[in-house]
Amino acid sequence: MIDVIKKSFHIPEVRKKILITFAVLALYRFLIHVPVPNVDLNAIKTIFDQSQFFNVVNLFSGGGLSQVSIISLGVGPYITASIIMQLVTMVIPQLEELSKEGQYGREKINQYTQFLTLPLAIIQSYGLYFIFSKQSVGNLSIMGNMTSLDIIMMVIIMTGGAFLLMWIASLITDYGVGNGVSIIIFAGILARIPSSMGKISIVGADATQMFNLLIFIGIALVVIAGVVYVNEAYRKIDIQYSTRVTGSKTLGGGSSYIPVKINQAGVIPIIFAVSIVLLPSFFAGYLQQVNSEQLQNIGLWISMNFTPGKPFYTALYFFLVFIFTYFYTAVTFNPEKIADDVRRSGGFIPGVRPGKATENYLSYIITRLTFAGGIFLGAIAVLPLIVQNFTGITSLAIGGTGLLIVVSVVLETVKQIEAQVITREYETFTR
Repeated sequence: MIDVIKKSFHIPEVRKKILITFAVLALYRFLIHVPVPNVDLNAIKTIFDQSQFFNVVNLFSGGGLSQVSIISLGVGPYITASIIMQLVTMVIPQLEELSKEGQYGREKINQYTQFLTLPLAIIQSYGLYFIFSKQSVGNLSIMGNMTSLDIIMMVIIMTGGAFLLMWIASLITDYGVGNGVSIIIFAGILARIPSSMGKISIVGADATQMFNLLIFIGIALVVIAGVVYVNEAYRKIDIQYSTRVTGSKTLGGGSSYIPVKINQAGVIPIIFAVSIVLLPSFFAGYLQQVNSEQLQNIGLWISMNFTPGKPFYTALYFFLVFIFTYFYTAVTFNPEKIADDVRRSGGFIPGVRPGKATENYLSYIITRLTFAGGIFLGAIAVLPLIVQNFTGITSLAIGGTGLLIVVSVVLETVKQIEAQVITREYETFTR
């Protein structure tokens, strides 16, 4: 990996992409520190120090939520819109056909996703105001005495910030290296590590605390190793190509393979799952403010059972990661298309007839591998939550979700850099 990075800086085109990525990330980190007006930042800091729920939400805002910055929403509205659009695409035949039209279809669906992001960003902006307005430190409200005009201005600023962050992510995707949305979340997680580590003091810690800290670090290393192993693991499906004789020449023939990864969906199921698993806590805060005692009790029960670390939250998180692993794999891996491509190129899987039989065989393979990958991703995602309950160490909020994202994004980005380096070296060699 280090050799690939060194080589990338010696190739002008790749070096330019890397520098653009760093420049855009610098802009993103600057925007995080531009706060929304009429907010008490000291009170916000106190709230975040006391709430693990807000820390998890802050993880996916890239750290902007703890600053109540203009980009507090992060990429959340766009991710939610993407989930909805992918579900709708599987239901509406016209959109499904559009998704098969190559680059044009993807651009149109992305355009629809951006349109859907607008109302979602407005709703989430007001939702943040509503939640923060119910929080206070002592007798002081962290939102101050905001008028209706102030609230509207806050919603407009946060909605605009969400679209600004979408544009920043697209700059990274189009002109830099890696997936822009993943890189944004990745940068936010890394930026929080120093402050999290600063909250852990080994001075004066007793033997039990030190032992718990070592266990937590050991689990983190196991998670990292496991994520690397599963991300790199794949099954080879052998492909044999038939030969044909043209005159005195024999054309075609040979063999190849289709690499089918265990974790075909990458880090996307984790991002999708967290976007959904936090919704009960949002609704609980609203229900506890209504006048109905019955709804208040429901809201209280939800808030007590669906916050990070609680058994119901952990079970729901695991289930959503598992389901979204299957869902996103179904979107990205199309056995019918792959089987048709193999048939058109004159290939076949040994022992399997071309066409429908090949499609069924590929579906069988991907279903089994995705089951293993989904179980692994779900287990890794909830394992640190379980360990935190036993060790009592909650300062390292990066957790399993953060480790999954960090490791996965690093591996995917390095692979993209490596592919570009190899391409440039090959072009140089053929000149």
